[in-house]
Amino acid sequence: MKKLLILFLAITILSCKKEKQANGKLNIVTTTTMITDLVKNVGGEHINLQGLMGSGVDPHLYKASEGDVTKLSDADIIFYNGLHLEGKLVEVFEKMKNIKTIAVADALDKNTLIGSEYFASNYDPHIWFNLDYWKLATQFVVKTLSEAIPNQKTTFEANGKTYIEKLNTLQTKLKTTISILPKEQRILVTAHDAFNYFGKAFDFEVVGLQGLSTATEAGVQDVQKLAAFIIENNVKSIFVESSVPKRTIEALQAAVKSKNHEVTIGGTLYSDALGNADSKEGTYIGMFEHNVNTIVNALK
Repeated sequence: MKKLLILFLAITILSCKKEKQANGKLNIVTTTTMITDLVKNVGGEHINLQGLMGSGVDPHLYKASEGDVTKLSDADIIFYNGLHLEGKLVEVFEKMKNIKTIAVADALDKNTLIGSEYFASNYDPHIWFNLDYWKLATQFVVKTLSEAIPNQKTTFEANGKTYIEKLNTLQTKLKTTISILPKEQRILVTAHDAFNYFGKAFDFEVVGLQGLSTATEAGVQDVQKLAAFIIENNVKSIFVESSVPKRTIEALQAAVKSKNHEVTIGGTLYSDALGNADSKEGTYIGMFEHNVNTIVNALK
């Protein structure tokens, strides 16, 4: 049975390689949905693109399946976040031979990143919530694909320029939306610390019930401490995250209520994954707009 499985995998990989050779495109594999969307915007129809993670998937806890290993083994380039976001995939990447693995976080100056004494990498990995970082990541992807497929360099550069222009427009739009929210009301309470770069960029105080990784469970003391903070600062709403179980925020809401105070759940934010592929929130730009609109509407 084991020999049959190995033979099946070998045939599958061989057939995929033949398909790649037939259409002349490189096989690109991405990890998170944010990176998949970015690479799609730059590479377009000139690459064979497969994303490992889908909507609502938590990259902190993600484990590669047999199918994922096959995709990774057949890739010419693997784009991943880095900074230990995909912690359980690192060992798989290390075993990949003759495959180019690219961490988009390498596009950034680590001196500008948010550090953490409690997280293994010492850096907050949620870099996509800084639009300026995402523009640098776009340029990095353009450079990587241009070097890998030189005859499409002009196309990749044009695609990258167009996408960065869209990010600039988004940035202006978000600043306008957020400007209606008084500074004292810009307190964002979520399930885990995914929004610190967002907070720094848009002047929010951000408090997560769990740490930077969802692998860290929140204890009773964490819940009680945050409940007291919410009451003291008169926080109107708290937020669920699409990739984190809702029960953590519901427990926090109950703790606030037990102290004779009310706080509403203001909606669901997309933190570590985009929305459904066929929805507006299934794109990076649509996700960001949804998050900001949800936050502002709930806190104003």
